[in-house]
Amino acid sequence: MEINDLTPAERRVWEAFPRGDGVDFRAAPEDSSVDGADWGPDRTLRAEVLRAILLGACPVVQGRVPGLKVKGAKIVGKLDLRYAVIDHPIRLRDCWFERKPLVYGAQLRALVLGYSTLPGLTASTLRVEVVLRLSHCRIAGPVRLQGAKIAGGLFLHGAVIGPTAGEEADEPPLQLNHVEVDTDIIANDLTVHGQLRLNGATVGGQIQLDGAQLLAPGRIALHAENLTVGTDLRAHRMKARGMVNLTGSRIPGQVNLTRSDLANPDGTALRASSCAIGELWLRRCDPVRGDVNLRRSTVDLLHIDPRVWPERIAIDGLTYRTLAPHLPAEQRLPALEREESGYLTYAYEQLAAAYRTAGDEAAARTVQLAKLRRHRHTLPRAARAWGLLQDATVGYGFRPLRAAGWLTALLMTGSIAYGIDPPRALKAGEAPDFNAVFYTIDLMVPIVSFGQEAAFAPGGWHQWLSYMLIVTGWILATTTAAGVSRSLQRQ
Repeated sequence: MEINDLTPAERRVWEAFPRGDGVDFRAAPEDSSVDGADWGPDRTLRAEVLRAILLGACPVVQGRVPGLKVKGAKIVGKLDLRYAVIDHPIRLRDCWFERKPLVYGAQLRALVLGYSTLPGLTASTLRVEVVLRLSHCRIAGPVRLQGAKIAGGLFLHGAVIGPTAGEEADEPPLQLNHVEVDTDIIANDLTVHGQLRLNGATVGGQIQLDGAQLLAPGRIALHAENLTVGTDLRAHRMKARGMVNLTGSRIPGQVNLTRSDLANPDGTALRASSCAIGELWLRRCDPVRGDVNLRRSTVDLLHIDPRVWPERIAIDGLTYRTLAPHLPAEQRLPALEREESGYLTYAYEQLAAAYRTAGDEAAARTVQLAKLRRHRHTLPRAARAWGLLQDATVGYGFRPLRAAGWLTALLMTGSIAYGIDPPRALKAGEAPDFNAVFYTIDLMVPIVSFGQEAAFAPGGWHQWLSYMLIVTGWILATTTAAGVSRSLQRQ
């Protein structure tokens, strides 16, 4: 390309490139690229000219670092850099693109398109040595970055992507599946009208989605199966309309969904099954609208307020070490009744273990008692009756003082009754002095004998009282032994 073929605007860029100088076509700093279609020839650059500059048509200046640095330009035509190897940084900020740039398979030093307006971006398998910036861009079509490798960071904060239309209507607007980012993905305040796809992505640092809006009602808003993150996935105040799917992800730090708004009323709102997560935070959130699936996941700290749980959850196989905030067991137990598979022994055992880890043995016993009470409803009628009796007498062994209360009440009843009207001696002159208290104890406690029961025989209604004390004593002894045995097994 001859320099004589260039327009005045293009000549400015041609002359600035070898020295690494910037060219600013904006009339004012507040110019918006959204209005770029109306910009005139004085701000218009042909994509083929930019391509020629980047591929060596423009001679470099010794002792200077060349670079394409343009602000506020209207770029017409197709910027085709497919498979290109470019050692110069590319900064096209606040620009308006007539057609989507093509950088498929290219190797670039740095690509900055911040605050620009584009119809899309095709950059699958792109290699970037430093940074890829799409911050505050307005992108109407799909952003195809699947398989890209970025040695530095990927910046998408404030960008608005989609909704896609026409032949691309069914395509996810933001495709980051299988990307490799050595540092961070910063996407705070990102808006995606459709699906953000992160399946199989590997991020060396953290992913930030604070304030992001992922809008795919009735579909998958965040598709991040088998995601691997070096530290944290932060999504404070994220608004998700559609499923957030983290199945199989490995996130050793936090998955922080504090104050997030998750809604997929006709399906699953949060699916994080088979995950390995350091800390899962659902703190200060509105109740999730839609199901929550945490099956088979391992979480070191689960921070969730009971009111956040939806009407149906799936936690079969969920393992967690600690639970926050620390609340009475009575506030945590209703969530276990929302398990879609019905009664799960493991869910109660896991909750009890978390309370033991926190040193709250009383809460752990409450959970174990609730487990046995719910299990009772799954038993045959005879077994349910025996369970109900154990519950009423000793609380399945978790309420031993209840048995002491029953024994005290019966002891007082027998002592008063027999003290007022003592039973007759079986052998006059040979019987010991009658003692109403120890006589009642002899009747109630089958393994203890003070010689009173064998020496005296009650009559009339006192005889029926003695039968009642004997039967009740055996029942209390049996249920207490069962409870003690169960407690020893837990130890």
